Amino acid sequence: MSSSVNAALKEDLKKVVQKTASTFAPRASTATKNPVVPGTALYTVFEVQGYASMLLGGALSFNRLFPWNEPDIWRLMGMWSIWMFTTPSLWARDCSKNEKEALNYLFLLIPLLDVIIPFFWKSFPIVWLADTVAFFGMYAWKMGWLQRTE
Repeated sequence: MSSSVNAALKEDLKKVVQKTASTFAPRASTATKNPVVPGTALYTVFEVQGYASMLLGGALSFNRLFPWNEPDIWRLMGMWSIWMFTTPSLWARDCSKNEKEALNYLFLLIPLLDVIIPFFWKSFPIVWLADTVAFFGMYAWKMGWLQRTE
């Protein structure tokens, strides 16, 4: 009985996340098929842009670019880079259902992390690291990277 309740709860959560993310996340302006398919130059551009913005955001939040002793807009941009640039870049591609679901969850989870963590730990790098861990953790969960195959 608990496994059927657990499955129903997961399905309900998935529907809520998908509906919420589709309301706020960027989407195609037309009803045509997504042209950003694997193998196209645009697909590669979005993928490189997504991961490069993650790395650049880390450098900014760790104060490696534009070093300054005080909090500034660059460090703030670095802290939010995964939500502002990485997730939308990867979300815009034509990707698998599981990857799209992971990105939907991340689109909702990362702002929560970025707002809640500074109440307890005022550190740009810690917030960026939490976002990065959430990113790869969500991918590992939704893409099945940690599942055992027998």
